[in-house]
Amino acid sequence: MIEMIAALQPLVVGAVLLWSARVKLLSRHAAAVAGRSALVNLLGERRALPAYRLVGGVELTLGGLLVLPPALRAEAAAAAVLAAGFLAYLGYARRAAPTSSCGCLSARATPVSHRGIARAGLLLAASGLAALAPGGWLAALTARPFAGTAVLLVELAAIVALSPELDRAWLLPLRQLRMRLTHPLRGNSGVPLLATVQQLQLSDAYRRVAPLLRSDVREHWDDGDWRFVGHAARYQGRAATAVFAVPLADPEPAAVRVAVVDDTTGHTLLSLAGTPPAAGPHLAVSPA
Repeated sequence: MIEMIAALQPLVVGAVLLWSARVKLLSRHAAAVAGRSALVNLLGERRALPAYRLVGGVELTLGGLLVLPPALRAEAAAAAVLAAGFLAYLGYARRAAPTSSCGCLSARATPVSHRGIARAGLLLAASGLAALAPGGWLAALTARPFAGTAVLLVELAAIVALSPELDRAWLLPLRQLRMRLTHPLRGNSGVPLLATVQQLQLSDAYRRVAPLLRSDVREHWDDGDWRFVGHAARYQGRAATAVFAVPLADPEPAAVRVAVVDDTTGHTLLSLAGTPPAAGPHLAVSPA
């Protein structure tokens, strides 16, 4: 199995290099991408674009050699050297120019991140593994097509997941689908969360604990006739959570209650009761 995986690595690395070369050599935004990259800090503004194009040319050449047979270990070794260079460059950019753009797989401005560094590390590992392969990727894929295809899909999915510049192509649609399916602004009761937040923000309980709050709505859930809304808070130097109880059937702000709970011990540090409806949970007033 390990021999098959090693034999497939030139195809994976070569495909990534060809994609990266496309951005550097064919994108009409290449000059802008180079100007936003750490190459400006490293080489100067005048040399940034020629260096960017040169890297693209190296990627195109090496990517083509890796993808096309025959499989040579020298090609995999050269890819490992290039991946090590990418890793060193991203580490430099992260330190010396943290606001610079990666300019790796897309013309979109994307800051250098841990994900991009992990991707370069993955390419380095794949290139090193390819240097140990006894044969070419075509023979390995022909011999075990289903297993080989699964390995390729998993590796390419890992590359995409570690590429922030590609998030718009897959992560944003996935988040939009989740929002359509889960309706995050609605609880189980069908009452919009926005209506609940507006009600609690108009309440006396909210005004009294507002100086303690350190976040917007962090979590919410429904329990019977009540909706509970949590905010991060800080009370007398302690990390805490402010939990508001908002009646779903009573729109009056006066009915809102709040309890401030110590995050470490779970003890209630402060609780304020509004004017509750006929039935519901009781939060008695307790001193600090």
